Amino acid sequence: MKLALITGASSGIGAATARHFARNGYRVVIVARNQEKLDRLSVQIGPRAIVEPVDASVGQSVLAMAKRIIRDYGVPDVIVNAAGAGTWKWIEETSPFEAVKMMNAPYFAAFNVTHAFMREMLNRKKGVIIHVGSPVSFLPWPSSTGYAAARWALRGLNEALNADLRGTGVRSCHVVFGKVNSSYFDNNPHTLEKMPSIAKTIRDLSPEECAEVILKVAKKPRRQYIYPFMLRFYYWTNYLFPRISRWLMWKTGAQH
Repeated sequence: MKLALITGASSGIGAATARHFARNGYRVVIVARNQEKLDRLSVQIGPRAIVEPVDASVGQSVLAMAKRIIRDYGVPDVIVNAAGAGTWKWIEETSPFEAVKMMNAPYFAAFNVTHAFMREMLNRKKGVIIHVGSPVSFLPWPSSTGYAAARWALRGLNEALNADLRGTGVRSCHVVFGKVNSSYFDNNPHTLEKMPSIAKTIRDLSPEECAEVILKVAKKPRRQYIYPFMLRFYYWTNYLFPRISRWLMWKTGAQH
């Protein structure tokens, strides 16, 4: 039975991914800070779930978890770095403490987990690491400075890993979704007001649909996968005509 480790598994994309991987024959290590939510998810999944209540942004805690997982279950075949947090704010509204917190998840959480298992993956010469990112990592919009910087860091991690891992059998992938109907927008009620109006041309996704895409990438890894189609279209538009894309983000986004 293959082993998948999923961070940010207490809700949203992470929880849906854990359920979907388990349904498709994986044993899943579910990682998040909230033990209660992980226990509820474990009941849904059944005996294939392994509960690890860990703050992935704390390096020593992740190293201890990795030691337990490798000892008891082996090296993960797939790691899904889905832990993420942060609010959309102007830089003058964002305290240094909040900026660090936004970098902790997703960036440091993904770095710590990837670091903890990388040596064993390299020794085994196989493994897939999937980082769940955001469109803001290539199409920044106004009023989200700290949030955007953390997502750019995650994309940078993936790009650097692709340079490092060439020819090793270990793959790093960056998966970017459009707007996902999850608890994030309930927990950050003013966020939707700041979303660029151009985003309305991209259909909303469910966490379950995202989980299907993540499993697809785990089976057929690629450096970057952008979903759905309209978001991919805007990505290529930005690549070919960056000045137009930046203008559209500014024109349709929040204003000071």
